[in-house]
Amino acid sequence: MSMSEPLLLQIVNQHIPAGATVITIDKPVQHPAVYAADLTGDGLPEIAVVYQLHSELYLLILKFVQGQWIKMALTRGLGYGVTLLTAAPVTSTARNNLIVGWQIGAIWSKLAVYEWTESGLTDIVPDDLYYSYAEIVDMPGMQGRDGKVEIALWVHDTGEAYRVDIIRWQQGQWVAATDVYPTYFPKVVHYYKQLTAQYPDYVFYWYYLADAQFHAGLYPAALASVQKALSLPEAYPSREELLKLEKKIKQTMTTSDRTQAAAWLYPISVRTTNGIRWGYMDAQGHIRLEPVLQQAQAFQPNGLAVVEKDNRAGVINLQGQYVVQPLYDSINSFSEERAIAIDSQGFKMINEHGAVLTPRAYPFIADVQDGRAVFYDTGTDQTTPGSILYGYLDASGKEVIRAQYMSANDFQHGKAVVQIKEKEYALIDRNGNRISTYPYAYVGPLGDGLLAFQKELSGKYGYIDERGNVRIQPKFSSALPFSGGQAIVNTSEDYRSNYGVINKQGSFVIQPAYNDIRELGEQRYALGKAIDPEQPYIGSLYAIADVNGRRLTEFIYRNVENYKHGLASASNGTQTYLLDLSGRPAPGYPHIEGAGSLEVVAPDLIKVFVDQRLSYVNRAGQIIWYQNTIVPLEPPYRVREEKYKPNRDYLVYYPQVEGLTSQAQQDVLNGKLKELSQVKPIPADQQLDYTYTGDFDITFYQQQLLQLQLTGYNYPAGAAHGMPTMIYAIINLSDGQLYELKDLFKAGSDYVKVLSQIVGEQIKNDPQYSYVFPDTYTGISANQPFFVTADALHLYFNPYDIAPYAAGFPTFTIPFSQIMNIINTEGSFWKAFHM
Repeated sequence: MSMSEPLLLQIVNQHIPAGATVITIDKPVQHPAVYAADLTGDGLPEIAVVYQLHSELYLLILKFVQGQWIKMALTRGLGYGVTLLTAAPVTSTARNNLIVGWQIGAIWSKLAVYEWTESGLTDIVPDDLYYSYAEIVDMPGMQGRDGKVEIALWVHDTGEAYRVDIIRWQQGQWVAATDVYPTYFPKVVHYYKQLTAQYPDYVFYWYYLADAQFHAGLYPAALASVQKALSLPEAYPSREELLKLEKKIKQTMTTSDRTQAAAWLYPISVRTTNGIRWGYMDAQGHIRLEPVLQQAQAFQPNGLAVVEKDNRAGVINLQGQYVVQPLYDSINSFSEERAIAIDSQGFKMINEHGAVLTPRAYPFIADVQDGRAVFYDTGTDQTTPGSILYGYLDASGKEVIRAQYMSANDFQHGKAVVQIKEKEYALIDRNGNRISTYPYAYVGPLGDGLLAFQKELSGKYGYIDERGNVRIQPKFSSALPFSGGQAIVNTSEDYRSNYGVINKQGSFVIQPAYNDIRELGEQRYALGKAIDPEQPYIGSLYAIADVNGRRLTEFIYRNVENYKHGLASASNGTQTYLLDLSGRPAPGYPHIEGAGSLEVVAPDLIKVFVDQRLSYVNRAGQIIWYQNTIVPLEPPYRVREEKYKPNRDYLVYYPQVEGLTSQAQQDVLNGKLKELSQVKPIPADQQLDYTYTGDFDITFYQQQLLQLQLTGYNYPAGAAHGMPTMIYAIINLSDGQLYELKDLFKAGSDYVKVLSQIVGEQIKNDPQYSYVFPDTYTGISANQPFFVTADALHLYFNPYDIAPYAAGFPTFTIPFSQIMNIINTEGSFWKAFHM
């Protein structure tokens, strides 16, 4: 049931007493105090209206029963007006509470949160809870959003200063929502930064800035602000209050640093003779878990991290103990206390203790969202055998909605969009019951109550509401979901994009004139202008804009990440730094040479991933940790990493070997390594129509044999994917010789025939090679790409040679014991690692 404002007024005017008038709410724009929302949890909206009769205010609730609207509840209001009328899940995720701000003064309102009970409406807010401004939103805490809203109350103090409290309903009472402080208080910090800049001598603005910075976890900045307040002659609040805040900040900084050093850990990478290995450090850069892992992801808010060891993924806690043994091919990040683990059987859901919750493996399971996880299975329908059908699991791993849909989206606030069949989509509840049905070729996921849709798959996109009413006529070539009351759309008729941003009325708040637009969060967009308008697929230069379409910067950024706590990482191609909400480099944070991203992971610790290398710095830019560039071998040998970046789109890390007896042989070897690594002349200022990255690893080192894997990735602009390359440089450290495949075998041995036959048998008999294109394998070449390990020879093919791109580099392992009769055991190659 969809109801517009005129329809709501028509209904309520039929049910309020004669002579009564509906109250008007003045902000943010004038509108009547009438609101429709499901307050009882039955899936149908009730209508709430505040009217005035004989100078008294009344709150009336109407319910639709058996085809007509009836009075469900009537209660007397407070004050002389209404500043807020809305509904949101406060006490439960199952239904909404009605939230009213009763105006009792020019800048004061009494907060009321009504709970529907069998006896009617009950206000669960204390009688003395007053505020000046309220913000009601489900704020993410350490475990993400929980489906219930928090309420931020701005309580006026003096001037333009407000005390900010954030509360939530928890276990039958109102409590401080301290876990969301780091998410919300950066907004408060920004507010007071503007005021301290405008009124630098007003003590109370510095005091409230310090308080906001403290709640946001910005302890050094909070200390500086409160000390600024203490330096000013007038003291309001009192000097005692300022000193109290200063003491609290200092104590928290000491406790936090000690706790963080002992408890929280950050991934680090180290180049070794066994390749890159990962471990963890504390906030001071001390190694806490030795770098012995093949991969190590960041610790998640639950204190767990996904790691890889021996090519298997597991999960460890902050003490380095496995809570999920390394048994899986991969494990997703935890979402709502669940993670999706993948092994040879398929996808499984596990909990934070590693227990497998799904009774069987599935071909696919998505992360849990809003208590449900999309899965798909192979259908058994006789008309379409083998078809993929989607359903939903609950958080216990059970199928709560069987696999029956052609496509399915994640749940949001208890609802999800699914495709029933061709030209039929539906909105369902958590049990699979249909709320609405949509007879369209395409309907997108939920977003602020509107859904993108197409009447025909080749047609334009518009938006419908959840009831299926067309709210914005189809006129866009692409349309993203609404968020924050706005949506990014494209009006282009060809490959030249024209992105803009519309509001829920379909009006443009940012005109469609951009090659790209990205929502950055915290009411900011990145607007992209094509580097080359004739080749827009090459990329964009970005400017920062606010949600009103006001451009805050010029088009100077090559890349911008999402905002988090008032900061966003950005790069201009030569430097990477953090932006504040003005879109300009944030003061007090470092600028790092190179292109990549920065992330503040602790009050004075910044994670740097720039030019494909991980490091950590403090806010002053001093290095806390960086990956080593020299790998010692047995003296006097070592491998040194060199960097070649002649152009912002061309980056190569290549190896140079040191310690050879002959400098001339060493120079020849290193020149060849540079050549194999694609170190070549590249124009410095020219815009390339591709990007190239190259790197290397030490994959085998034994006695005098050093094996280097040289990898590259060439990505043409606009292509579906790039092309990887992989070359092995197998070196004898005694003389710098680079070995070829033939050097392993006896002269005159028909190694090509022998190896070709072995590989052919593996393709024929081993199911793991079923991906090989039929009739494409005709044998190996004399210079077939290869590498060695201690006990085996490994032959590989490049992508597309004998298999699809997705297969990567098809590799065939041949134990040395199987071919000892043709190996030249007296040759320098074999002796280099078998002395």
